[in-house]
Amino acid sequence: MSLFFWSYPLVHAAVLVDALALDRWVREPPGRIHPVVWMGSLIGWARRRAPLSFGWRLVWGLGMATCIPALFAAILSAIVALPVVGPLAAVWVVTSCFAVRGLVDAGRRLADHAEDGDLEAARSDLGWLCSRDASSLEFTELTAGATESVAENASDSCVAPMFWLALGGVPGLVAYRCVNTLDAMVGYRGRYEWLGKASARLDDLLNLVPARTTAHLLLVMAKTVPGCDPARGWRILRRDRGQTSSPNAGWPMAAAAGLRGVELSKPGHYTLGRGLQPSSPATLRTACDLSDRAMTASVIILVCLMLGTAAWA
Repeated sequence: MSLFFWSYPLVHAAVLVDALALDRWVREPPGRIHPVVWMGSLIGWARRRAPLSFGWRLVWGLGMATCIPALFAAILSAIVALPVVGPLAAVWVVTSCFAVRGLVDAGRRLADHAEDGDLEAARSDLGWLCSRDASSLEFTELTAGATESVAENASDSCVAPMFWLALGGVPGLVAYRCVNTLDAMVGYRGRYEWLGKASARLDDLLNLVPARTTAHLLLVMAKTVPGCDPARGWRILRRDRGQTSSPNAGWPMAAAAGLRGVELSKPGHYTLGRGLQPSSPATLRTACDLSDRAMTASVIILVCLMLGTAAWA
């Protein structure tokens, strides 16, 4: 089977539709056969063996950021290229590399616990969405943090994988997912700062277009979600998108803050939608619906482009 989706667009459109259906109704593959779990295991192995000096950690991290994505892209692409089983392998790889339902379910689960008044469960739920310390956060801060994460990760979880699948086929999709996993495991300040610097910068680069695309998809899909204000979303996006230290995170988060009319903040770092209403379980639910539709739209758009290409050919 061809690795590049524009070679046989009708077949690959079917692969995408099947992958989306599996993600939405069957869920992701179990861990033992999940490529992203394999990526995490290899990254963890390399992380434990990193040298201690800053300079060598930077070099080691650069090797991780280049060699591990290249390795997985080569291995998984070789499996997809096999005769007969190639299309099934493509569905397996694509389904593994994006997650619509998992992200949205995590946000809705936190909203459920916040509505039930279960503070400890809500704090635990935030750990599934982001690495922020939730031990001292209250319900307003928890639902705000979850809203930020659901909006930001709409890009990482689906829009960016679709973008790199369209641009680079299966190798591009797998390499992106591996770089994003590296960023999640080592690409933050503190203990792994020097080790993860190359991964973090590469992840920033790979998400430049997808993050901005996600923000605009959120604005477009807001017309289909009750309680969202597209005009306010556009205004807050333009005003607050540059507040975050990440060149990408502020785009979808600022759009979500404006669309839902809530203030999203990380003390000492940024405040998006300053002066708007505090977050609540209801606003988090709306953000989940909005992100769900934006992510699904990105898959449908790509499928339609492939069908159009097939019809033109």
